[in-house]
Amino acid sequence: MAGQVLAEAEGVREDSGGFDLLAPDGTGYRVDVTGGVFHPDNPLLARYVAGRRVVAFIGPTVDRIYGERLRGYLTARLEPGSWSVHTIATGERNKSLTSVEEICATAKAAGLDRHGVMLAVGGGIVADVVGFAASMYARGIRYIKVNTSLVGQVDVGVGVKTGVNALHTKNMFGAYHPAHASLNDPALLDTLPAREIRCGLAEIVKMAVILDGDLFRTLERHPDAFRRAPSGTGGADVETYVIRTAMRLMMEELCPNLREHELARLVDFGHTFSPVIETAGGHRLAHGEAVAVDMALSAHLARLLGLTDAETCERIVTLLERIGLPVYDPATCTPELMTQALRASWQRRGRKLHLVVPTALGKATFVDELEHLPTETLRAALDALADRAVRRDG
Repeated sequence: MAGQVLAEAEGVREDSGGFDLLAPDGTGYRVDVTGGVFHPDNPLLARYVAGRRVVAFIGPTVDRIYGERLRGYLTARLEPGSWSVHTIATGERNKSLTSVEEICATAKAAGLDRHGVMLAVGGGIVADVVGFAASMYARGIRYIKVNTSLVGQVDVGVGVKTGVNALHTKNMFGAYHPAHASLNDPALLDTLPAREIRCGLAEIVKMAVILDGDLFRTLERHPDAFRRAPSGTGGADVETYVIRTAMRLMMEELCPNLREHELARLVDFGHTFSPVIETAGGHRLAHGEAVAVDMALSAHLARLLGLTDAETCERIVTLLERIGLPVYDPATCTPELMTQALRASWQRRGRKLHLVVPTALGKATFVDELEHLPTETLRAALDALADRAVRRDG
């Protein structure tokens, strides 16, 4: 339960069914890994609801694929009249205060009281928007996440941040609001489009580069993870290792600094340039794709600043390409826009840059001051990626 002590000591504890986190500030929560989350015989979701009124929100694509199973589960496990399911618009353009207000209005019309539960079924955007609505509704109520995307399961689903885009800025408004429960069923990933898998892999590459060289080398051997038939290939074992390692690493890194009192965070690798790449490009690139471009640029900056060697830089960029992710976007990867991104991050992070750059596979450091990143170095890194794109496409 969010806010309650789930582990015996501070830190992250892993078991076969998931992960418990207890932060130094006393915040505790659990992330469950389960199979058949919507099967009527699985008591997990019903147990977390515990007789409370439930208002569920689901994206249209997830509703088309899993909506019938969700409604069947709620019918089988909950009291008649105690729940309702509502479809909400997804996509970055709908990650807004307007959507939050609509969710709250829907919940109020459905009779959701302060003891009720908002249930978010979908990817990271659904979790972010519904979670933020729950943090505001009646000054804060419980919410539960069933994470249906790879990004959701390894990133949004294991943290406490919620938020929406506003004022031409990604995640400008939000709250730290731990979920009452966060449920990950790896089988839900089987229906994801390849692009969604690649975006999730971008977040996993992020964790591998900054924290775990073994995970990085596994991804090098299996860049097609989650996109191939696992039977008879050892793929299921690889994918279990990859997803559980990424989840654990993310939770361990978040735990000591859950509410970001310290603004220098290794998990911000890939998240300095990417907000501008996304917004300036009109969200033509998905979040994970923008993160991949950011990581490639940051790797080249590390090389040019002498913080990592050419081989490490090349392996990072090559892995991103082998996964099928972009490493350069000519429309947004301009010196002007990327300088704008640096200054925006500098301002957002307490007038410190805190740019995360790799030093080796599984290790990273920070470039903290704007003046430590000369304009000519940024231009040289962008030129290196542009030349690579010309060679690849020429």
